[in-house]
Amino acid sequence: MIAPKRPTTSRRQFAEYRALARNTDGGTHGQGQHRRRPRQRPASALLLEFWRLLAGHRLTVGAALAMLSLATLLHLVPPAGTKLAIDYVLAGKPLPSGWNARLPLPQDAQTRLALLAAAVVLVSVLATALHLCGRWWATLTTKRLQSALRRRVFAHAARLPLSRVYELKSGGVASILRDDAGGIGELVFSLLFNPWHAVIQLLGSVAVLVWIDWRLLLGTVVLLPLVYYSHRTWVQKIRPLYRDVRNQRQAIDSHATEAFGGMRVVRTFRRERWETARFARGSHLMARQELHVWWWARAIELAWELLLPVASAGLLWYGGSRVLSGDLSLGDLMMFLVYVAMLLGPLATLATSATQFQSNLAGFDRVLDLLAEGRELPDRPGARTLHIGEVQGGLTLKNVSFRYPQSTHDVLQDVNLEIRPGELVALVGPSGAGKTTLCNLVARFYDPTSGCIELDGVDLRDFTLESYRRLLGIVEQDVFLFDGTIAENIGYAARHATAEDIRRAAEAAHAHDFIMQLEHGYQTVIGERGVKLSGGQRQRLAIARALLADPRILILDEATSNLDTESERLIQASLARLLRGRTSLVIAHRLSTVAHADQIVVLEAGRVVEQGTHAQLMQASGRYRRMVERQLTAAAVPAGD
Repeated sequence: MIAPKRPTTSRRQFAEYRALARNTDGGTHGQGQHRRRPRQRPASALLLEFWRLLAGHRLTVGAALAMLSLATLLHLVPPAGTKLAIDYVLAGKPLPSGWNARLPLPQDAQTRLALLAAAVVLVSVLATALHLCGRWWATLTTKRLQSALRRRVFAHAARLPLSRVYELKSGGVASILRDDAGGIGELVFSLLFNPWHAVIQLLGSVAVLVWIDWRLLLGTVVLLPLVYYSHRTWVQKIRPLYRDVRNQRQAIDSHATEAFGGMRVVRTFRRERWETARFARGSHLMARQELHVWWWARAIELAWELLLPVASAGLLWYGGSRVLSGDLSLGDLMMFLVYVAMLLGPLATLATSATQFQSNLAGFDRVLDLLAEGRELPDRPGARTLHIGEVQGGLTLKNVSFRYPQSTHDVLQDVNLEIRPGELVALVGPSGAGKTTLCNLVARFYDPTSGCIELDGVDLRDFTLESYRRLLGIVEQDVFLFDGTIAENIGYAARHATAEDIRRAAEAAHAHDFIMQLEHGYQTVIGERGVKLSGGQRQRLAIARALLADPRILILDEATSNLDTESERLIQASLARLLRGRTSLVIAHRLSTVAHADQIVVLEAGRVVEQGTHAQLMQASGRYRRMVERQLTAAAVPAGD
């Protein structure tokens, strides 16, 4: 096998990828799932949304900022102690007139120095304690915001239309939940806590510097316009770049989740190296994007790292000259330089935190995009709640046509079907005929493009979706089981099911015997998607789960396809007994399993071409009879012929 070339990305390709990323959102390379994303929101709109998110947390944030303000002001006191120690203790200058009258200070210099040091320590400890309390409250708010927003995003994503869920994939949702929603909580620090600390320290330092020497302050104030214009330039450039990085990370997560979920197929067709190369290409592109945004982010930090020492050196030269000329005391100069550092420090903090702030805003923008998407089949105004006791279970399809989103042709066309309460209806036909789509409409995973489906003579859309879904039980051919115990998977259908309820459902599905043969019985952990079980065992657990739900309407999509002959015979007997009185739709490819159905519906190219009982359709000598005869002929051919 020829080894794939080392993934590389030219500058031209990188520019093309960036242009593509601006018009896509979460698509995986090569899969054609590109969606034009909404236009980037202005920062003012994002800040307004963040203010709304803080509802219920504003008192805590306000207390944190108040603590921070007091702590920051107290941190401005120790530099003044430096001046007092240099001028009035070490240099031996006399205290200003009136100080001894107001403060009973000892005459001994050593004692004065000790008291001054103790006062500085006391103020510093108090300031640190207040800062720690404020930071704790801000951190608490951050974690609460993250938890609440992740829950909100998960709940909304779980109610998106199925077509959109399939586009997102599990890896894409995980990226939004982990990175984007998590980063929003960090806005408490990057938008509020750190800037507030910088502003208070900035204003306090300015006030002290004006008191010391306003002429020295002028050289420092010149830096403020530079901060504003540099931030404005970087802000406009960095946030779109961060959004591109997050989109690419979502695509990589989606691909990795998909590849490992289908590892059996990957290994069957020997595509491990290709999948690795594909993952490497995506990772290489993301690395290039991250390096690109890194340079933009570091540029402003580098500018300030160079500018601040230069400014400090200039002030030191000017202030030192005034000390030598006698216009300024050494203590004043030392205190001034400390306060200048405290003044310039917040400017550097603002410059450094700007990149993180823009990264968080980019994630917030993506989260708002997701939350703005329409949810799955919203209830009509005035939709009423269904109660199981009032439902008979009759279903009527009237001129039902359906087209999947972004498709160009109807999957179902003018389907009319009458299903009486408690009737067992079998849907048969070739692959792609629309059998699964019809069941999806009955389950209200989608609504018809035209026509309507009625339950007991009432349009399904006149009922709330949640109350209608309580009537349903579904067993699909591709069984999905969770990574948990057998008892948890069966009990998933009924929140308050007891161990006895679970056992009875397992016995009805003929799953109890094989469960008890496992080492831990019903407490056996079956792995992701039930990988530790055979296909037949997984389907029996799925049947048990549906039976435990005690549905009024049951949908079986080739539910016995992976069972051996004996298990299938036992389950068919159990289903015949347990489905009595329930409206049931069964999709079947082996026609021998549905010969007893009350009604058999033959679908072809999205249309109902035949309908009736097994005997009626065999006598009609139409498509159904030809399908039965082909299967009988195939079954009669000896193996190996």
